[in-house]
Amino acid sequence: MKDKKIQWHPGFVAAMNLEFCQNRNDLIFEKEHNLNTKPLEIDLLIIRKDTSAHIANEIGSFFRGHNIIEYKSPEDHLDIDVFYKVGAYASLYKSYGKALDERKADDITVSLVREAKPEGLFRYFKEHGYHVSNLERGIYYVEGNVLFPTQIIVTRELDQEKHTWLRVLSENVEKKDVVKLLDRIKALAEKDDKDMADSVLWVVMEANQQIVEDWKGDADMFDALMEIVEPQVRLREEKVRKEGIKGTVDVLKELGHGESEIKTVIIKKYGLSADEAGEYF
Repeated sequence: MKDKKIQWHPGFVAAMNLEFCQNRNDLIFEKEHNLNTKPLEIDLLIIRKDTSAHIANEIGSFFRGHNIIEYKSPEDHLDIDVFYKVGAYASLYKSYGKALDERKADDITVSLVREAKPEGLFRYFKEHGYHVSNLERGIYYVEGNVLFPTQIIVTRELDQEKHTWLRVLSENVEKKDVVKLLDRIKALAEKDDKDMADSVLWVVMEANQQIVEDWKGDADMFDALMEIVEPQVRLREEKVRKEGIKGTVDVLKELGHGESEIKTVIIKKYGLSADEAGEYF
């Protein structure tokens, strides 16, 4: 039992962005898209700017104009009620266009993503006459009593080379997947991509703390991990430090202290130079 609840969804959204990096300019990613009222929220909405543009990633091969994505973390269930709930979200999304029938039903798809295959849900499909096809590893197309084209993505089954970002979202990540993840992170050149990869890596580390401890015995593995993590740790620590200084300045201002007096305090308390202290005014 972990003391801290893992924040899986930011890592998932980042992973999906990285999965579709070859089509970044063809897609719009809207995380936590609100459906009219706050409690109804789509985990991720992906809108195709140009439906004629080829999607390189096979997860998006059946995408249409508007694509509803529901992510279930390793601790969440994916059962028939969740299946219907996401279908209802897609129906509401269709109905909330600005004009009558603006969002065409045949231009909407549904994707449900989970690490492990939801065996109970698949039994339900079989018992109730749904047809499920599996043309790609880890990608299942559901046909039958569905309003919109629907696929279920089982990340544990996805190809390691093609889908590193999604496969590592696990509480039981395998060493080979982390090795591949670190290689992919090192190869990134764009800052936005590096920031998203950082989100994925931190989720992996939070969810697999014992494994990270075990890796300390593998010098090469641990060194490769620390090469990437340590600069990010320093950045996060610096961000927290700056927020602390800013908080101190704000409190002292509210108490009526002058700029000169406040500068003296933060220089002494935080070891700042006069120029550094001046940046907070």
